[in-house]
Amino acid sequence: MSLREKTRHRLAQRALARQLAYQQRKAEHLRGHEDEVIGAMMRSSRRVREILEAFQPIEAGARVIEVGSGAHGLIFYFGSQHGIGVDPLAVSYRNLFPRWQSSAPTVAAVGESLPFADLSFDIVICDNVVDHAESPGKIVRELVRILVPGGLLYFTVNVHHPVYAVAAGVHSSWRAVGVPYEVGPFADHTTHLTVDAAERLFQDLPLEILSAKNNVAEARTRARTQPPRHVGDRLKRVFFKNALYEVVARRD
Repeated sequence: MSLREKTRHRLAQRALARQLAYQQRKAEHLRGHEDEVIGAMMRSSRRVREILEAFQPIEAGARVIEVGSGAHGLIFYFGSQHGIGVDPLAVSYRNLFPRWQSSAPTVAAVGESLPFADLSFDIVICDNVVDHAESPGKIVRELVRILVPGGLLYFTVNVHHPVYAVAAGVHSSWRAVGVPYEVGPFADHTTHLTVDAAERLFQDLPLEILSAKNNVAEARTRARTQPPRHVGDRLKRVFFKNALYEVVARRD
């Protein structure tokens, strides 16, 4: 394993640990408010299903998988008879959020190595996951591998101004040589993708891109109109952050 791969592995493990700690705190905070959370989850799942159904109908027996289903994934209220979620923290999330995690079976696995045969699913979902993992490119290739010809892929990831990609690289470098100082947003992500880097994830794959868009303009406007809470918010007015890149594709 190269130094770069070792560093990325450590970053991914650190991001997972931070995510679990965050969700443990969140579970305590949400106690007694589960119905509100479920309502929001239902609306999100319905929105994504409608996006996909604008391109082709989803059959009642469709096999649906969400890679990176997390604590509050789309799969739990997607309305699939044969839905499954995949997440490295699946076991912990089932214990923390039983009300909705019991709505679909989940498997503890990483997206870079999915424990499913080729061409196993009709719908593959990956919603804002890959920038927290070891290899975004490997995950996207796995998503395509398990998707049947004619099946639909729904994919999103946060994208950022190139300055954040540079800063993330610097953060990774000093962490790799043992500097203890850690910046929260960079510790939660293994990479900060630019729009171009997100687009390159889909190059040379057997996919027909049905829709590809981002809301960079909206992210810029939001940063410039909201009152700044700290220096980071002021930076966002110049260097946009946390815009969403969304792809809907059909497997050839």
